[in-house]
Amino acid sequence: MSRIGRGLNRGLKGGSEPGRATLLARLAEHVAYDEAEATALAQIVEFVVLTDRCFDRGLSEGHVTGSAWVLDSDGSHVLLTHHRKLGLWLQLGGHADGDADVAAVALREAREESGLSAVRLASDAIFDVDVHRIPGRRDAAEHLHYDVRYRVEAERDAALCVSVESHDLAWVELGRVEELTTDASVMRMVRKSLDERREGA
Repeated sequence: MSRIGRGLNRGLKGGSEPGRATLLARLAEHVAYDEAEATALAQIVEFVVLTDRCFDRGLSEGHVTGSAWVLDSDGSHVLLTHHRKLGLWLQLGGHADGDADVAAVALREAREESGLSAVRLASDAIFDVDVHRIPGRRDAAEHLHYDVRYRVEAERDAALCVSVESHDLAWVELGRVEELTTDASVMRMVRKSLDERREGA
């Protein structure tokens, strides 16, 4: 049995609350795209299994977050935010704030950070996972985000509203994302989306 499989068995047999069990089941179904994502997947499983407060942003070592990879209706453009605190172009997303329904968290963050009301999950399945370090600030120590990403759809012609958490929002053609960011996990999601478009052509 793999390390992930052992972790899932431990979590589901350990009487964890339904939200953690549901997330672990979704993680068990997710197939990593590459070695980097496989490592992140194993780290997230271990963290969720071992950490009762994994969805609590007050946990100083780190916490589960939910992100939305927002694509337009034909899958050619992605909506990115220029994150105010990190200074990077990234997918939309944020803290779970204790909510174990990470897909709902991703949708909520997509609405709050874009002003879009008509956003919808493309699938209940997890699209991508990543673990990344958040630099320490005056009000928070350095910690990890155990990020679970969902593919979300929205209309590209709908009005956008930049939130206080970002400098800007932009629909970016998938083939031009690398002009704004070279973040490895963002570019992995670009490759996944391009693969999906080719398979659907």
